[in-house]
Amino acid sequence: MVESFDYIIVGAGSAGCVLAHRLGEDPDVRILVLEAGGADRSPIIKIPLTWGLILKHRMFDWGYFTEPEPGMDGRRIECARGKVVGGCTSINGMAYARGIPEDYDHWANDLGLKDWSYDRVLPYFKHSESWEAGESELRGGSGPLTVETLRFEDPLVEAFLNATDRAGHGRTDDYNGARSDGFGPMQATLRRGLRCSAAVAYLRPALARGNITLRTGALATQVLFEGARAAGLAYRRGGATHEIRAERGVLLCGGVINSPQLLMLSGIGDPAELRRHGIAVRAALSGVGRNLQDHVVCDVRWRRRTPGPLHRGLRLDRIGIDLMRAFLFGTGLASRIPAAAVGLVRSQPDVALPDAQFILAAGPMNAAPHLEPFLKAYTDAFGIKGVMLQPESHGTVQLASADPTVPAVIRQNFLATEGDRQTIRAMVRRMREIGAQAPLQPFIAEELAPGAGQTTDAEIDAFVRRTAITLHHPVGTCRMGADGDDDAVLDGRMRVRGIEGLRVVDGSALPRVVRGPTNAPILMMAEKIADDLRGRSNLPPH
Repeated sequence: MVESFDYIIVGAGSAGCVLAHRLGEDPDVRILVLEAGGADRSPIIKIPLTWGLILKHRMFDWGYFTEPEPGMDGRRIECARGKVVGGCTSINGMAYARGIPEDYDHWANDLGLKDWSYDRVLPYFKHSESWEAGESELRGGSGPLTVETLRFEDPLVEAFLNATDRAGHGRTDDYNGARSDGFGPMQATLRRGLRCSAAVAYLRPALARGNITLRTGALATQVLFEGARAAGLAYRRGGATHEIRAERGVLLCGGVINSPQLLMLSGIGDPAELRRHGIAVRAALSGVGRNLQDHVVCDVRWRRRTPGPLHRGLRLDRIGIDLMRAFLFGTGLASRIPAAAVGLVRSQPDVALPDAQFILAAGPMNAAPHLEPFLKAYTDAFGIKGVMLQPESHGTVQLASADPTVPAVIRQNFLATEGDRQTIRAMVRRMREIGAQAPLQPFIAEELAPGAGQTTDAEIDAFVRRTAITLHHPVGTCRMGADGDDDAVLDGRMRVRGIEGLRVVDGSALPRVVRGPTNAPILMMAEKIADDLRGRSNLPPH
């Protein structure tokens, strides 16, 4: 007998956890959440400082890489995506930012998505968050997701903020509040010193109600149809293939790589692409897998004149105790990460809106959580991570095979335009300007990267090509669009065009990447779609 649920949610990541929580508020609704990864019980997930260990060793991760990227010296760039309950919120750097109001007004005014203007999405941002300072006109105080200021105790942090003042960037007390540009302390998804993932905030309380079933180790392989309606799903688990029915709908929340792959495996996509793999066409939507956008990041780094608190705290006789303190009490060095301050800036004076984000890395982010520093000396350094927020270059996700276990082909097409190369080159120079300010001089011994002698356009471009990576904010591969937008995969309610009972609710639905991390926008979108699915009116516009 085929199992039946009201909703099937594919993916226990950001959006999947939100939908399970909100739809499950109705006790009569039966929900199945399928997650290809495992449980999120590991202390490595929970303790903030061990985030670098997760990223370096690709733990709880699908292990994706791009194809060789011409704009990055032919390197294959890692594309970490969470394969664990909580999805990317269980493996990310915990940064919390909404983007700026103009991001959403662009969706509404220029792309025709009228229900996604800033005044209409702000209530859902507030609905999702519990900000440490409490409820206000622009912040939420009682939502499921806990957001705290990241307090990393190091004199370098205040020196950096003074340097950004000297460089003319100004400050903001709350970049998710009235002023989004300028520099201030990082905000993070933390709860009493531990990671507050979407699973912690949304899914775990929802599972306690009893009307939600979570199955881990379950790989979705195909959407099943009755005519033009999505009626269920096939998935593999424990070496066997299973089929399940969805009475009200199938909700794809697998993310920017997996959701378009599953659509294509189910016959929804570019007809030529589908036929190449012997897949019958069910809905001809050429936009599936296209419009891939992501944030590129490039670091400027300096050797620290004297060791900082992170370096001293990593001594073998100290870090073990500190990790235990973090896990048990949410206190100590390991309860924070050294991404201590952040700001939105304009890469060049004539840019109308901020197009770059600079993040202070007050310690070597890739060294802190690993065994090597415990066993031998390493160079203490700090840096500024420069993030290009509005790339012109777009990529694709394509099928490699009709076999769902074969990873999709990812081409980010990073730095493919002269405009992108000019922007990131200007960013490197602006980061160096901050580093040259007087408040930072007591902390700097020498510039490590690119290196003091590397100053010409050609030298900076070469540095960027060999070192730049993704900041793990891919979006857009099943994008929303207004009526008449033939390349859009989804309508403004995230329904797959031409198919009944099927929605894609995750980062792939974003039509344009926002100026900041993508976790907060995805949570907001899922909150909004949950109301739509429940037949509720949208929250009143701000």
